[in-house]
Amino acid sequence: MPQAPVVIGVDSSTQSTKALLADAETGRTLAVGRAPHRVDGSAGARESDPEQWWRALGEAVRAGLKEAGVPASAVTGIAVAGQQHGLVVLDRDGRPLRPALLWNDTRSAPQAAALTGALGGPDAWTARTGSVPVAAVTAAKWRWLRENEPAHASAAARVRLPHDFLTERLAGAAATDPGDASGTGWYATATGAYDPVLLDLLGLDAALLPEVAPTGATRVGSLTARAAEALGLPAATAVAAGTGDNMAAAVGLGLGGAGLLNHPVLSLGTSGTVFAATRTRPASRELSGFAATDGTFLPLACTLNCTLAVDRIAALLGLGREEAEPGGEAVLLPYLDGERTPDLPTAAGLLTGLRHATTGPQLLGAAYEGAVFTALRALDDLLRACGLDPADPGAAGRPLRLIGGGARGRVWVETVRRLSGRPLLVPRATELVALGAAALAAAAVTGADPVATAAAWGTGEGTALEPVARDTAAWERIGAVLDRAAPVLG
Repeated sequence: MPQAPVVIGVDSSTQSTKALLADAETGRTLAVGRAPHRVDGSAGARESDPEQWWRALGEAVRAGLKEAGVPASAVTGIAVAGQQHGLVVLDRDGRPLRPALLWNDTRSAPQAAALTGALGGPDAWTARTGSVPVAAVTAAKWRWLRENEPAHASAAARVRLPHDFLTERLAGAAATDPGDASGTGWYATATGAYDPVLLDLLGLDAALLPEVAPTGATRVGSLTARAAEALGLPAATAVAAGTGDNMAAAVGLGLGGAGLLNHPVLSLGTSGTVFAATRTRPASRELSGFAATDGTFLPLACTLNCTLAVDRIAALLGLGREEAEPGGEAVLLPYLDGERTPDLPTAAGLLTGLRHATTGPQLLGAAYEGAVFTALRALDDLLRACGLDPADPGAAGRPLRLIGGGARGRVWVETVRRLSGRPLLVPRATELVALGAAALAAAAVTGADPVATAAAWGTGEGTALEPVARDTAAWERIGAVLDRAAPVLG
């Protein structure tokens, strides 16, 4: 029996690379190869060597091929979904001049504030880009580099995002997509192009940037001979433009113009995000008004502190992550890395409401509650950005899709149910970013719509959970603490 065509979706995240091999016709996962990343830095700094991403990509693809037991000749396409916002500066030969500044590097918070004021305030930014600069945004990192390491900024011959860097290594083409480009702070969602006013404000030459492909599924080339050898794949393998990790997750869920619109998602990973695909261009200062990778939009709110922060609290308490109980009177805001939503880049964790009767499991439960509250509080803004009234029963009754590593944890799921009061849908697929990238790769080969491809694969289907009564007492208690503490934390 002839071997069915295979596509590879790559999830290059903060902590690791995953290469998912999928049957191009059915979307069935054949194998997932993995390789870790190292993140360095302290006191707000978070950096990684881009060369290790490239090495990890090769290791993950080779491991996936071995596990799947399919011939390399069966692979027809590959696409990369990468962590958003990271700043990669390269020399003329494509070698990194320094480690990449990652999305969760908060040293650029002063530069973000200065950029906001320099253009005329938050509304001026949302009108152009859909987003107000925060420390995570690439534009703030570029300004930080110019101010703190001017020699590196002057020597930069190419400026890339993490997924751009890897796509260029694969195909030799300088390409990005609207989704990931919309997180830079120099791409205008209002025009669908790099904004010359913003580039001038940043002192950034457009010639240093990759071309913006029409979609993340656009074929930008084939593997170079060097890349084919490094990955052990055929040189004829199609390379898609790829996209950012959140945009790829949306594709994997079947969200977009050819699928579901205005359906909210909560992702529980290293960061926590809420997002939805919509045809309405977002322009809210409370959200990141991203473009999606298929021509729609992806309004999103992101928190810095999610699963890793709660795991750290569990470790401090000497408890397993599933040993938590509802927090009672305790409130714990686990802002161990500063915070992005709300915009408190210099914040530290805050614990209050302790009593003699407070237990360790309650403290851990309070950490879960603090992390979930921070993500869910942005949900109403998200729904409004989609043109929905959060109080309308139709909007409130739409299931909240729960994805990411936390979606596999009992306490995470129950905390979201209790604090949201919404019905949940937990997709069976666990690697939605990589599956979304695989759908981009398949579409690059066939010319089909990637969202329609993923929807046909059924990768967004899963287990439906009925709503439970909302814990309004906990919600109001946490909200009151955050509102009072925000001026001090910020």
